[in-house]
Amino acid sequence: MHLVELAHRAGHLQRLIVFGSYVTAKPEPNDVDVILVMKDSFHLEECPTESRGLFDHPVAQARYGASIFWIRPAMLIEETVEEFILYWQIKRGGDKRGIVDVTI
Repeated sequence: MHLVELAHRAGHLQRLIVFGSYVTAKPEPNDVDVILVMKDSFHLEECPTESRGLFDHPVAQARYGASIFWIRPAMLIEETVEEFILYWQIKRGGDKRGIVDVTI
């Protein structure tokens, strides 16, 4: 997957989580939802040009058809990375959605 390759090239990738309709039984998911967990040492201004679009939500949506969210653990104030990911696993109605933690 091109997104995984670009995220890896950015350096400092700790985890890549895929969720939403892409990890369901839908025969034609409408988009890809991704959370990039970057190491605290990641700085966007040092990111290779070809990977920067991943870290700009509207650009990623237009260019890759993906809703990409990204964090560094230090950005979280009152929750852990695990709690942050579990929050995104809950649908608006309270049911859980599937998530896939991609091993890099």
